[in-house]
Formats: sequence, C-alpha cells, structure tokens
Amino acid sequence: MKKTKPLWIVGALGIFMIILVPVVFFLPRVAAGKDDPQAGVPVHPVHTSHADIVQGPFATPQEVTAACLKCHPDAASQVMNTAHFQWVGQAETVPGHDGLVEAIGKRNLINNFCIGIQGNWNKCTTCHAGYGWSDASFDFNNPNNVDCLICHADMALYAKGDNGNPADGVDLVAAAQSVRAPTRENCGYCHFNGGGGNGVKHGDLDSSLIYPVANLDVHMGELNFQCTDCHRTTDHQIAGRSISVSVDSANQVSCTDCHSSTPHQDERINAHTQSVACQTCHIPAMALKDPTKMVWDWSTAGQNLPEDHYTYLKIKGSFIYEKNVQPTYLWYNETISYRYLLGDKIDPSKPVVMNPPAGSLDDPTAKIFPFKLHVAKQPYDTVNNYLLQPLTAGQGGFWTSFDWNSALQLGSQFTGIPYSGQYGFTETWMYWPTTHMVQPAENSLQCNDCHGSNGRMDWLALGYPGDPMVWGGRFQRR
Repeated sequence: MKKTKPLWIVGALGIFMIILVPVVFFLPRVAAGKDDPQAGVPVHPVHTSHADIVQGPFATPQEVTAACLKCHPDAASQVMNTAHFQWVGQAETVPGHDGLVEAIGKRNLINNFCIGIQGNWNKCTTCHAGYGWSDASFDFNNPNNVDCLICHADMALYAKGDNGNPADGVDLVAAAQSVRAPTRENCGYCHFNGGGGNGVKHGDLDSSLIYPVANLDVHMGELNFQCTDCHRTTDHQIAGRSISVSVDSANQVSCTDCHSSTPHQDERINAHTQSVACQTCHIPAMALKDPTKMVWDWSTAGQNLPEDHYTYLKIKGSFIYEKNVQPTYLWYNETISYRYLLGDKIDPSKPVVMNPPAGSLDDPTAKIFPFKLHVAKQPYDTVNNYLLQPLTAGQGGFWTSFDWNSALQLGSQFTGIPYSGQYGFTETWMYWPTTHMVQPAENSLQCNDCHGSNGRMDWLALGYPGDPMVWGGRFQRR
C-alpha cells in the first residue's frame, strides 16, 4: 500500500508557496557584478613640505616660477600645453560650421555671461594660470609666465589681481613655501567664481564645496575628495571638458571611471543607465546652499537704479538668482550640435542657443542629462545680425563710460568683427552640464519623481509619446 504524506505537510507546503512566490517576485532583482568605486580612486604621493626648501626673496612672481623650475624642469612646458594656460585648443571641426575652424577657447569665444575677454584682459585674466596677460601680445611660450602658485599655494596666503598678477600685499615667499597638491580651494578660486562671482556661472560649483557636508556633495563631503580625484591629472593635463567652450568629448570625466556601468543591486534601476545619465538621478538639484545666476539682462545696465548684488548692478544690468534649482533635462551624447562663433548670423526673433547639447531619443549614444540653462539679453548688431562683444573692463569700456555705442565700437576693434553703429539686445541661451553636488543614495530621485503624475520629466520634449512607464511598460527607446 502506497504511503501518503500527512495533510498538515501538504497544507504547510501550500501556505509556503503562497507566501514565497509573491515575495520572490517582488524582491529587488539582484544584478550580477559588484560596484567597487574605491578601486578607481587614484593614490596620491606623499607631499614634501617646501617650507625649508624654498628660500627667496622674490622680487617678482616670475622669480617664483624660476625657482620652481630648478627642481621641476618640465612643469612649465607641460602647463603651457594645457587649455588652462592657452585658453584655446587645436584647430578642429566645429558643429554648425564648414571645414576646420581656427583654434577656439576662452581666448576668443563669446558667451552670455561676461560676453568675451578680448580687450577686457585686465579683469578676465585674474583667473588665468599665468602672469601679466594685459593685451594681445602676451607671450604664451615664456615659461616664467606660468603661475605655479594659483594651483599649488595655500589660498589663505595667495590671491590674484589684475592681468593675472599676484594681488597687492601677497607675500611671495610665504605663498611659495606653502605649495602642496591642488585642493578644492585652489581649483575653486577660479571655477567657483566663474562669471564674476561665487556660484554665478555653473550652479553646481560654488564656495560651499570648500568644506561641504555629505548631503551637499557626497564625494567631497563624506569622502573628502579633492578635485583631482575625479579630474585626474597627468603631466599637468587635467581631465575634464565643458561644452561652454569645448565641442567634443575628448579627455572627459565619467562616473564609470570609478563606478560600474551597472552599479545598483536592483537590475530594474540598472536598466535605466542605458538611457539616463548617473547625474540625472543623483543630482536632483543644484545651487543647494548658494544661489546661482539664471538670468542676466545686459540691456538695463548703465541706469541709476538701486544696486544689489543679486538683482541689479549698474555695470552689468539686471539678474535673477535662484537656489535649489531643478535642472533642465535634455538628451546628451557629450558633444554639442552647434557652437556660436563671433560673426555667426542670428535670427533675433528667437533665442540664440549658443551651445545646444547634441543627442536625441534615436541616438544610442545619448542619455537624459541634467543642465543649468542660463538665459541672457546681450547686445547684437541690428544691421549685420550677429552678436557683439563690447569692451567692458578695458580702458574706456562700458564700465567707465556707460556708453553702449562707444563700448561696442571699441570691442569691435579687438575682435575684428565690424560694427554697423546700430545695436539692440537679443535673448541668448547657454547650457551648463550639472555634474557636481552629487547626493547620497538616499537623496537620489525615486520612481515617482519622474514617473509620477507631477513628474519632472517633459516626456514629449524628450521625444516620447508620453511617460514610457505608461505607454511602453518599461523605460526604453522606441
């Protein structure tokens, strides 16, 4: 006679299956592999104090550089071959233009913040990694013009003034004896203050990152990363590029330099990394502590209105600053589809997009990426229909004359772009990638932040017929 299992065993198995199947089905789908970002962080050499090495005295900053080169003979030649020093790259193909374009960069490009540096060197070159750039004759091949201190000195002992020279009162010996590997303060001296003030330009870079807490930036706050931990440096070539001046993705920094491309335990989240940049979920907002400039209207400059750093300055016009800013989201393949160059024709009836990110739903290399969109009103030639670069900080410029016609005429002499004598103001847009102020995992975007009824994504603008979780059943391209 065949034995049968007691009924209580059969019942227990049934109950177990009823409980187990739903639990297994709804458990996070564990992804294979392991994310080990610490393995990708560079190991820095132990620093040698220069307090007893550097002697001085130094009559000029160039003498400091000469002293540095006695022990670091290749340093200046390396720096002179970088974009940080040259402020231009090589001749290259620029989207929206035919053939090779002469080397472009901060030295000759126009933007929608301070507009352009040509003729305005005395103020703009305060952030140049060199000494004495006062006019177009600056010698970019003189190694003694390299400023070692801006990247290596203790910034409590060093500051720069007009034409990139040390500010009045700087003790060159003390600054030189303080040199060390670059810190956030060194990099931030220029990058936190781009556009004329703290947090003005980028939105994700400001002085709050000098001593940040973890929920301001998890890398710099919790892990005490220095900039060079991500922006790795070889022979003074610093990794990283921004579409404000660059037109390709060469030498770019990526999250996958340290992280796995599928770093999450839940494979449903990992599936998003094919179409969504890490920054999109992990940087939900920028300007978390200090406000950033979102709108700059040059057309109101020169008026005798009440002045305030965050609303109006006579020399610069009207502003709108914001904090805790939600980014603008676009497809981005780490290049741009066009870059405005001086002399390019515009249609003043619509915004001039100076550096539109390249990418689309149908581009397999593009991902949804967060940006700061800066909107400005800046001068243009109403006869020739192109943007104009005024002389602002230079001798006789707008900041002293408050005469737009004169400032634009003087500016044209430096840029070589003819000025008809007739000007107006037109709206311009520039995009700035949001890559800093990375949040701890618990502060990252959740499903409803994008896919809820009030989600932050404009799916139609991104090329979808609607929320892909609704029409497609999963996050996918068409």
